[in-house]
Amino acid sequence: MKYTKDYSSKTDRLKEAIDSADAIVIGAGAGLSTSAGFIYTGERLEKYFSDFSSKYGFKDMYTGGFVVMECCPEEMWAYWSRYIYINRYMDPPKPVYKDLFELVKDKDYFVLTTNVDHCFQKSGFDKERLFYTQGDYGLFQSVEPLIRKTYDNEEWVMEAMNAQGFVKDENGIYQPPENKKLLMRIPTELIPKCPDDGSEMTMNLRSDDSFVEDEGWHKAAKRYADFLDTRNGRVLYLELGVGYNTPGIIKYPFWRMTRNDPRAIYACINFGNAGCPAEIRTRSICIDGDIGEVLRDLL
Repeated sequence: MKYTKDYSSKTDRLKEAIDSADAIVIGAGAGLSTSAGFIYTGERLEKYFSDFSSKYGFKDMYTGGFVVMECCPEEMWAYWSRYIYINRYMDPPKPVYKDLFELVKDKDYFVLTTNVDHCFQKSGFDKERLFYTQGDYGLFQSVEPLIRKTYDNEEWVMEAMNAQGFVKDENGIYQPPENKKLLMRIPTELIPKCPDDGSEMTMNLRSDDSFVEDEGWHKAAKRYADFLDTRNGRVLYLELGVGYNTPGIIKYPFWRMTRNDPRAIYACINFGNAGCPAEIRTRSICIDGDIGEVLRDLL
């Protein structure tokens, strides 16, 4: 749709909606990070996981995460240290998040996201205006359900990368060494343990009812609820890259809130999956296209 009259009309409407909004509620899903270059196949997989993918036969990082759960802890955590490093502590290859920030930085905004890669905060968004509802790759939690805390894992990730033989380049980014094989395991003593009781650790990612909603999570949830409750005037609900895996978190609430507020506008940018209910069609802007390209056009 990029060069059609319809596309141009929709981007013009969206730019006007952003400029005239009194508040913007951003709902972001996996498609936003995909547009920013955080993909789980291809060059990134080959560069950081070629040894694992050759040994176990998987073709994407996501599948590999399940495969290594059957490995010994030393090997499993070697894999996950690489996974966390490139998807949490490295910047995305494309400036999609920074472009989004440029569009909304002077507006009264709040971000609700199911993404766990921390890209919003790294791109300049105010952390007090972010709610990572599904967790954070940068946090561990105990497997013991009674310990309702999370633990920063950055120092551990860097130690694990060093232990496998990764080397930093001139920009401080870990790279595979030239002409030398990486270790596919970490030392046993580096396996992460809970600092409170020594129990095993896991990632702070929502997969079942063992997910830890710590104090920071609850404070962010309250800030989001307060933002919704206190907005006046014209609200733009801007949905970016949200699919139907968990539509009850962002998509359906955005539709409902738009329906219930006659001044509100709903906008959706999603490659191959942009739509809305008939009830709000006249107050919706749905753009089927790459989020990064649309944001660049808006800028």
